[in-house]
Amino acid sequence: MSAAGREQPCALRPQWPLPDRVRALTTLRSGGMSSGPWSSFNLGDQVGDDPEAVAANRRLLVDHFALPASPNWLRQVHGREVVVLPGGGSSPEADAAVTREPGVVCAVLTADCLPVFLGDRQGQAVGIAHAGWRGLAAGVIEAAVEAMDVAPGQLHAWLGPAISQAAFEVGGEVREAMLAEDPGADAAFQASGQRWRADLYRLAARRLESLGVAGVHGGGRCTFSEREAFFSHRREAPCGRMASLIWLENEGD
Repeated sequence: MSAAGREQPCALRPQWPLPDRVRALTTLRSGGMSSGPWSSFNLGDQVGDDPEAVAANRRLLVDHFALPASPNWLRQVHGREVVVLPGGGSSPEADAAVTREPGVVCAVLTADCLPVFLGDRQGQAVGIAHAGWRGLAAGVIEAAVEAMDVAPGQLHAWLGPAISQAAFEVGGEVREAMLAEDPGADAAFQASGQRWRADLYRLAARRLESLGVAGVHGGGRCTFSEREAFFSHRREAPCGRMASLIWLENEGD
């Protein structure tokens, strides 16, 4: 399909009470160059897609959404490591990033895991975390909030698209890992035969609220059930990845 006839990329944007200079978005799956199971706006370069298509999608991401710079991509490992940008080298191994410098784009890739956006009320610091159940259990949210170097009461969080509780069936080891750190997290699990259905949104919100984060927004989208909007690893693997991005514009821009 020609560029003129191709669907254009779209994105979700946080609804939260932060200054306009805080810019953030999560891409949707359509409007890109990839084909097959990665169709079409796949931004992940480690999922089996044609590297040229991924490179084209990443260029389109920067151009279409008028990013101030190319995103700082991470090598995500479902851990709690946070990189403070700029710095950390090329594609550091981490699952969260924060910055205070305008024009630096923090990014994570997801396809069922939860992107957690962070920003302070003054618009001086932003960050993002890749929070699947392993990352939540490891403490990636706590590590990201600490790296923001802002009183938690000055922070707001927005929970981007992730797999819903209705679609996220897990084993008992997942529930046990969560309850080990937060016994009250039992409320985020529903019995499903010998297994459990986990609510990533509720688990993340509990962590944020326990830290004293001023406001937790978003949630309610399902990457598994909303086939046209999102990639979902649990629904169909291999598949592409959405990008969640956050950055600061210069004052007055």
